[in-house]
Amino acid sequence: MLLVIDVGNTRVKLFVYEDDVLVSSQALLYDKFLENFLFFFKEFPKISQSVLSTVGNIDERVIKFLDLNTELTIITYQSNLPFINKYATPHTLGADRIVLAAGAVLNFPTQNRLIIDAGTCITYDFVSQNNEYLGGAISPGINMRYESLAHFTAKLPLLLMQKPSDLIGNSTIESIHSGIFNGVINEINGFIMDYEKQFVNLAVILTGGDCSILSTKIKSTIFANTNFLAESLKDLHDYISKN
Repeated sequence: MLLVIDVGNTRVKLFVYEDDVLVSSQALLYDKFLENFLFFFKEFPKISQSVLSTVGNIDERVIKFLDLNTELTIITYQSNLPFINKYATPHTLGADRIVLAAGAVLNFPTQNRLIIDAGTCITYDFVSQNNEYLGGAISPGINMRYESLAHFTAKLPLLLMQKPSDLIGNSTIESIHSGIFNGVINEINGFIMDYEKQFVNLAVILTGGDCSILSTKIKSTIFANTNFLAESLKDLHDYISKN
């Protein structure tokens, strides 16, 4: 059995695979992670391999436990990757972006690929059809935009994400929803259009926690998969094991 661990900015996601079949998954907040992590090993004692991608903080006890009890693979910029990393500062490239780029290469061969991860931040990553990672962009995610409006103004409220009822907000609350949601949609559509002008045969992959709410508003043909990072992490683990 293989345990896939995706440590994000706000949550830790655990996935258990047996013979390439997903048999269990769970998303945990940091304060519940260690307790439930150990429970996973009691429930699935056959876990013998693990792969870890982290952009957040993870308890060192977890690393030691995985290293002692499994064949552990930690993804970094120095891992054996299916692409050439041409980022000017490769050591600063987040493990999540590395995994997404690898998954795009392994699942969309011979194409140009644009991967959009709509989570805490919205990241854009481009890998050419020659399997060269060139870089991308980072912008604030939806929740971060809500929080910044409330934090940096005196009177705007902190709202929960909600699709606007109309393009034209007829109240302050509706104006905030419209500004954030439609702003993100127009940003993503704009990025895709710019990449499509520059690169032919472009595969566009949308993933992340806000993937579902955004995917229906994207004008271009896209591959939308909320769990693309986890699946890519498994695919990259398999690639590293074989190479």
